[in-house]
Amino acid sequence: MKAIITVIGKDKVGILAMIANECAKANINVLDVSQTIVDGFFTMTMSVDLENMETSLSSFSDHMDQLGKEKDLVIRVMHQDIFDSMHKI
Repeated sequence: MKAIITVIGKDKVGILAMIANECAKANINVLDVSQTIVDGFFTMTMSVDLENMETSLSSFSDHMDQLGKEKDLVIRVMHQDIFDSMHKI
């Protein structure tokens, strides 16, 4: 099972590392990362493999949402099927 993690917020040092570390703690493998900075705003889309995840998707998503609030970022985690459905033309 795969998921997509999106992050949006003001650019600052360590955002990518923070998200990757949280994935590693949950035994989630990062497959691909796309990031950009536009006018000081950081945006990232990360594809991850949940096959060996040590928590539920719901728990991880809630944890990342809370982390985002603490770090003044918007962090969303969703199953890849949902993400794909949202972005079909």
